[in-house]
Amino acid sequence: MDFTRRSVVAGALGSPLALALSAPAQPLLSNSWPSGIIKVIVPFPPGGSVDPIARMAQAGMQQKLGASIVIENRPGSSGALGTEIVAKSPPDGNTWVFVFDSHAVNLFLFDLNFDTVKDLEPVMLIGTAPNVLATHPSRPYKTFADVVAAAKQKPDTITYASIGSGSVGHLTMTLLSERAGCNLVHVPYRGGGPAMNDAIAGHVDLIIGSAALVAPQVNAKTIVPVLQTGKTRMPNLPDTQTAIEAGFAGFESYAWWGVFAPAETPKPIVERFAAALGDSLRDLVVSKTLTESLQVSLILGDAQNEA
Repeated sequence: MDFTRRSVVAGALGSPLALALSAPAQPLLSNSWPSGIIKVIVPFPPGGSVDPIARMAQAGMQQKLGASIVIENRPGSSGALGTEIVAKSPPDGNTWVFVFDSHAVNLFLFDLNFDTVKDLEPVMLIGTAPNVLATHPSRPYKTFADVVAAAKQKPDTITYASIGSGSVGHLTMTLLSERAGCNLVHVPYRGGGPAMNDAIAGHVDLIIGSAALVAPQVNAKTIVPVLQTGKTRMPNLPDTQTAIEAGFAGFESYAWWGVFAPAETPKPIVERFAAALGDSLRDLVVSKTLTESLQVSLILGDAQNEA
């Protein structure tokens, strides 16, 4: 899992990665930080998975850093708009961004107003989770084979929601449908919250998203799981086939979550922020929610030390 300063491209199916480049620290005195409100940008709407993970860490980080932390949702362009705010912010330790897997492919999909590699400093790879394909209870699909059969019978009629074009969920379904020999209609959303709302309402036939996004709604029985893309079955979805079991040999895909700061943010500040974030997410209640309820495999890797 190479979440380092080196150039990395999204290995959409199998390896959760990020993009970053080495940058020298500026002579900002870290012992004067934090000196004001710290802003954490979540580049997606409320709901989804990035927003709750950031908010789960908020209280612990405020205590450990002795500063107020404000979480600001700035959605758009699969996370690129909010990330741009951070890329163009001063490297003073007061602005950070929590990103999702779409971060690594946005530079290939959009005409960005910032350099993903040069303008951002890697802070932490939080964790990964398999993707889960689910459907509304009113739909007749019990397995992915049912989806494929229906799609072959009526091509270009079955819809699925994702958190956005180019997300690992979107690429997962593109490759799955290609290998299955069927056509599914992609409906991109601005984030997991809006996508899930429409899936629960039955406005789309299916939704593909991280286990962190899908599992809570599966537990609430508002949607029904059809397939998951981990190597083995998940403990909280023991009856849901993996893509491998469904006949797609070697097929795995994982969502990931990470944190970046503006380039040239001093290393001591990055390290203090990462330490506070890691400790907050390791809290027994928080980590239990992440690992058991949301099925996130925590990594909490210090990107600075891995560089």
